Amino acid sequence: MKPFRRKGTELVGRLEAAEVGILGLLVDQLEQLLAGDGPAGDPVVERLLPPGHASDTQIAADYRDLTESALREGKADDIALLRATLPVDGGEVRLDDDQARAWLRTTNDLRLALGTRLGVSADRELPEDPADQQVAVYHWLTAAQGSLVDAIAAAGRRRW
Repeated sequence: MKPFRRKGTELVGRLEAAEVGILGLLVDQLEQLLAGDGPAGDPVVERLLPPGHASDTQIAADYRDLTESALREGKADDIALLRATLPVDGGEVRLDDDQARAWLRTTNDLRLALGTRLGVSADRELPEDPADQQVAVYHWLTAAQGSLVDAIAAAGRRRW
């Protein structure tokens, strides 16, 4: 991966074909979870669509009724935008600011999902097994997201 950098009005990075394949697979899995195709009570779905209130189940249920469909639709829109800007066989990724924010939200959801599967929490750090492919993908997603955040932040500093 070549990190994202600001070039004029765009944020430009480069992904290898294998990285595009991994990202596509992860996005497919995320989309299936958000479509409700996963098991009931899936901890990843609980993490991505948290309750609105921790101690009052009625308030939490009311909150979910009011917000869940919009959250799912927003996440689905972000996934679609990421897919539309992903180079099929690898190559340059060119994003405007709105597209970059959609990428950030989706990569954040992917990191939350993978971190949940790996058992990462405030009390438990990421396991550091170099042979674990999921850990490697988690680190790669972190780097990709970090380069996008840095590129956005650098552009903001130049405007001052």
